[in-house]
Amino acid sequence: MDRLHPRLLLFAGLAVAISTSLASPSDAIRNAGDPGAKGRAIIETAEAHGSGFNDVRAELKMILRDSSGREAVRRMRMRTLEKPRGDWSLIVFDEPKDVEGTALLTHSYATRPDEQWLYLPALKRVKRIASNNQSGPFMGSEFAYEDLSSQEVEKYTDYQYLGDDKVDNLGTWKVERRPVSDNSGYTRQIVWIDKPHYRVQKVEFYDRKNARLKTLTVDDYELYLDEYWYPHTMTMKNHQTGKSTALLWREYAFRNGYTDRDFDRNGLKRVH
Repeated sequence: MDRLHPRLLLFAGLAVAISTSLASPSDAIRNAGDPGAKGRAIIETAEAHGSGFNDVRAELKMILRDSSGREAVRRMRMRTLEKPRGDWSLIVFDEPKDVEGTALLTHSYATRPDEQWLYLPALKRVKRIASNNQSGPFMGSEFAYEDLSSQEVEKYTDYQYLGDDKVDNLGTWKVERRPVSDNSGYTRQIVWIDKPHYRVQKVEFYDRKNARLKTLTVDDYELYLDEYWYPHTMTMKNHQTGKSTALLWREYAFRNGYTDRDFDRNGLKRVH
């Protein structure tokens, strides 16, 4: 059985778990009566099969590129704990020296605002990220804080199946969705999900003026534990500034025995 975890859409994984029994469209997708029902069915079917990984950790290399192509590199660690409706994640920066020890803790929820805390070692202070600031950029990257939380179905509305498409010659469904939160920096997103394994291949983000803002592309998926598809490369390109951020993932490890105590905001000062 191969799985792919759709809830960990962006930073918190983008890994998508899906059983091989879903290699063909589910009855819910086939029987959906209109584009709205089919779009939601595609996302719900993927999420419904996204459980069971328990927890995961990985190492990341973040490459920030400005519009001239100049690069800055950061190295991080990430770990995620699976929760019933919204996962928890922790990102810790290891390099360069000026951001070493900086940590972002995210508690994601399906039906209420996420909670996020940022630890700044230079100030020895834990800063809560207010929900109306979660559209802001994360550590100078092209990822917003809201991109770093898990992506439950309930966080979006007005699902619409827009048609079939191809991404790198791979058959995909194209689905539009709109954030429920008034504090989101986006009016809508368009997601491409591949038909063979239900993996997210691409996401387009539209700003509050409904102009295309960013595109996320996801590549280099590998199958782990004969069950989980995880990407090794994610690139977020900002069409309005010409900047981009690439995330290179490695050293995935599953079922490490993490508990809620490993994601406690009171422990952020000790994660370094």
